[in-house]
Amino acid sequence: MAGKKKQVAQIPDVPAAPPPRNFAPRGIAALIAPVVRPAFKRRAPAAAGLLADWRDIAGPDLAARAAPVKFAGGTLTLACTGPAAMELQLLAPQIVARLNLALGHAMVERLRFIQQAPAGPLARSAKPAGDSVAPPPGLPEGALGEALARLYQGLKSRR
Repeated sequence: MAGKKKQVAQIPDVPAAPPPRNFAPRGIAALIAPVVRPAFKRRAPAAAGLLADWRDIAGPDLAARAAPVKFAGGTLTLACTGPAAMELQLLAPQIVARLNLALGHAMVERLRFIQQAPAGPLARSAKPAGDSVAPPPGLPEGALGEALARLYQGLKSRR
């Protein structure tokens, strides 16, 4: 009996209470970015940075007219409208140089354009400030009057 050890009963760990959940609405980008970013970094860290930080790397003007869709084999595919694609194709060497400078090495070799409007509120082309249409007289004062004036300007500028 000298060779037997006395077994001590172990108490199972009691799990801690889960933290309270927040059911407030959140943007999908805020939820997806922390999940997707590590997966992108494992496959192609520089490409993940390019696609995730497009607005900062490309600048507001280019980001408003084109959105990255895919990066493979040194070719960056950008989605943009037809007229913007023609203009951006002429500026492709400067755009490639700017992107490679921001990334720190020559990663982007070519640009490919597909005709697809970039998603989001910036997809609309900016109108010159001088093309404003005077609102009709008799609009109410305050926020309602301002909203009606913007609606009137939008309708008149489409003609």
